[in-house]
Amino acid sequence: MKTSYDVIKGIIRTEKGSELLKDNKYLFRVARSANKIQIRHAIEDIYKVKVIDVNTVTMRGKWRRVRYESGRTPDWKKAIVTLKKGDKIEIFTT
Repeated sequence: MKTSYDVIKGIIRTEKGSELLKDNKYLFRVARSANKIQIRHAIEDIYKVKVIDVNTVTMRGKWRRVRYESGRTPDWKKAIVTLKKGDKIEIFTT
């Protein structure tokens, strides 16, 4: 059984994510094996908020080159989580 912290790897802070905050949507990096129900329960457990909707996207790794070796970064999964109106997750900025 996975814990909530095994499912949610972290919050993603990007320019696109900042635009989605207006619609009460947050971006998270999640485990590739996690499904939408597990993601919903994990977010509600960790942040104590009510989740309305979860959308997931599997992001493909990019080709990178270090000196003479070529390779790919690993594939990863992104979740776009919509919260109930009035709920909020505190994102600290440095």
